Amino acid sequence: MNTILKDAKSRMDKSLETLRNELAKIRTGKATTTLLDGIKVDYYGAHSPINQVGNLTVLDSHALSFTPWDKSMLNIVEKAILEANLGLNPVNDGTNLKIPIPPLTEERRKDLVKLVKKFGEETKVAIRNVRRDANEHLKKEEKDKKISEDELKHLETEVQKLTDDHTKIVDDILKHKEKEIMEV
Repeated sequence: MNTILKDAKSRMDKSLETLRNELAKIRTGKATTTLLDGIKVDYYGAHSPINQVGNLTVLDSHALSFTPWDKSMLNIVEKAILEANLGLNPVNDGTNLKIPIPPLTEERRKDLVKLVKKFGEETKVAIRNVRRDANEHLKKEEKDKKISEDELKHLETEVQKLTDDHTKIVDDILKHKEKEIMEV
C-alpha cells in the first residue's frame, strides 16, 4: 500500500511544483528573469525560449538586460516581448535590449493577488482530486480483501495527513507571493 501513498505524494508534489512555476511568471514589481520564461521566439524555424537565444540578466531591481548571441535576433526578441502583453517596453540600443520593469499600480497589484489566489485554489482542487483517487484505490484494495478494514482506516488517515500538509504548503506559498506583490 506504500505505492498508493508514494504515488499520491508524488502527484501532490507535482501540483506544488506547477503552482511554483505559474507564480514565478507573475510580475511583482521586481526584475526577475523568470518574467520572460513563457516567451518563445522563432529561432531559425524553431520556437525557442528567450533564454536559449541570448543572455538574460537582472541589471537591478527595476531592469533586465538581454544580449542575443546572434545580433539578427535582437528585433525578433524585442517584438516577442512586446507581443507577450506583459506590460514591458524593451529599449533597443543596437546590441542589447534593456527591459525596464515599471512599478505596479495598486489596482494591478490587487488583480495579481486575485490571480495568485485562483492558481492556489486550482492547486488545492488538484490535491483534493489526488486524495480522492488514493482513497478510491484503497477502498478497492479493501474490497478485494488485499487489506483489512483497520489498514484502510489507517491509510486513509495517512492520505488525509498528506493532503493537509500539502494544502498548508500551498497556503504558505500564496501568503509569501501575496506579500511580495503588495510590497511597494
